Amino acid sequence: MPRESFNRHLHLLRDEVLVLASMVDKAICRSMKALQERDLDLARRVIAEDAQINQKRLEIEEVCIQLIVTQQPVAGDLRIIVAVLNIIVDLERIGDHAEGIANITLMIGDEPPLKPLVDLPRMADKAGDMLRRSLDAFIRRDTDEARKISAEDDEVDNLYDQVFRELLTFMLEDPRTITRATRLIWVAHNLERSADHVTNICERVVFIITGKMEEIGASKY
Repeated sequence: MPRESFNRHLHLLRDEVLVLASMVDKAICRSMKALQERDLDLARRVIAEDAQINQKRLEIEEVCIQLIVTQQPVAGDLRIIVAVLNIIVDLERIGDHAEGIANITLMIGDEPPLKPLVDLPRMADKAGDMLRRSLDAFIRRDTDEARKISAEDDEVDNLYDQVFRELLTFMLEDPRTITRATRLIWVAHNLERSADHVTNICERVVFIITGKMEEIGASKY
C-alpha cells in the first residue's frame, strides 16, 4: 500500500474513532436525561443502542488488525494504531457505564425522588466535556491538553465524594432511604469510572507523541 493510501486509511480510522466517541457522548447525555426526567423509554433506548457502540468498536478493531497484518507499520504509525485499539476499549467501557445508568433508571422507575439531582448532572457534564476534549487532543496530538484534561479527573472524584457523603447521611438518618440512596451512588460510580476512562484516553494521546506509557492521572478509586 503506497504511503498516500496508508495515510488515507489512518484518517478514515481516526474518523471512525470520532464516530464511536460521538455515540458514547450521546449515550452519557441521554442516560442522565432519562434519569433526571424519569424517562423510562429513553433509558430503554440507551440500553438497546449500546449494542451499536459495541459493534462499532469491533469494526474499528478489525480495521486496526488488518492494517497491522497487511502493512506492518512501525514507529509513529504503529503507535497510532495501538493507541486506537486501546482508546476504543475505553470508549466502549464508557458506553457500558451509560447503559448502567439507564438500567438504574429503570430500577428506580416511579419511586419518589430522594433528593433533587444536582451533583450527578454536574458529574455527567464534566465527564462529557472531558471526553470531547480528549478526542480533540487526540486529533491535534496535543499532549499538554491531554495532561490538563487528566488532571481535571480530580473534580469528578471530588463530586463523587460529595455525592457519597450526602447519600450516606440520608441512609444513616432514615434506613428507609437505603435502597434509593444506593442506586444513586451506583449512578455516581458509573460517572466517576467514565471520567477515569477518559484519563486512559489522555494517556494514549501522550503515548502517540512520546512513545512512552505513563500514568498521568491515577484515580483514588
